Amino acid sequence: MTEVPAPYEAAGATAEHVAKAELLTEMLPYIQRFAGQIVVIKYGGNAMIDAALAKQFASDVVLLRQVGMLPVVVHGGGPQIGDMMKRLGKDAVFQDGLRVTDAETLDIARMVLVGKVNRDIVSVLNVHGPRAVGLSGQDAGIITAEARDPSLGFVGNVRHVNPMIITQLLSEGLIPVIATIGADTTGQAYNINADTVAGAIAASLNAAKIIYLSDVPGLLRDVEDPTSLINRITTPDLRTKLASGELDGGMIPKITACVDAVDEGVERAHLLDGRVPHVILLEIFTNAGIGTMITHDPVVDGTDAT
Repeated sequence: MTEVPAPYEAAGATAEHVAKAELLTEMLPYIQRFAGQIVVIKYGGNAMIDAALAKQFASDVVLLRQVGMLPVVVHGGGPQIGDMMKRLGKDAVFQDGLRVTDAETLDIARMVLVGKVNRDIVSVLNVHGPRAVGLSGQDAGIITAEARDPSLGFVGNVRHVNPMIITQLLSEGLIPVIATIGADTTGQAYNINADTVAGAIAASLNAAKIIYLSDVPGLLRDVEDPTSLINRITTPDLRTKLASGELDGGMIPKITACVDAVDEGVERAHLLDGRVPHVILLEIFTNAGIGTMITHDPVVDGTDAT
């Protein structure tokens, strides 16, 4: 328990007051350092589905904006798409872990991502003030897509990112919220992996950070042992792990997107457990941080910890 120094005690302050004051003092250098810097947040997992966590996420994102940072939210919605397909009586077909997307499935994905999930995120953010603006990758040509594999149907890769509308919204004090539907040069829409889109957008914006929220503590040495968290790692080390096959499953697109974003100029990538309340604030504004931080080169000083 935090000891209450005499001046605090004389004023009737409690240990909780002292702890909060110390935390705010700890936050100050990070607020100063990242003021005016872009932070891209890939929002997903239980942090999106759990109502209490969604509210905390919204307050955290708005707080980042209030202290001068420039957050951009990128989201997918695989579970929500799956639920809607079940309700409509359509069976999901997967190939190598990817949803085969025919024209009907694409319509469902667009309806869910743009019409439902995006609107919900904007609404919960705007509880704190009219700052959030919902977009899809098709708006203002943000994401130019191309087919990933003909056998997957309308599943796309990112060919190009045009960040013009995003930077314009940021300059006006707004928070862009982007659904990961893109279109090719003919106007054909594609559903694109949200991890990949977030990394590409972060790189195009020369963001200071990209943050991935998911349902794991970060990158683990042993996937069966949640205590084996890797706190910091470099992109060369991650490329080695990818090449060796050490990483598999859903972590591959996240790690690949992190590596590509950092190698293309994003200063830091972070893998965080979105189930932890206020995890974004803990990672950005505290000395210890939480989760896994990915950098191009090894971190050499404590002030650079986050």
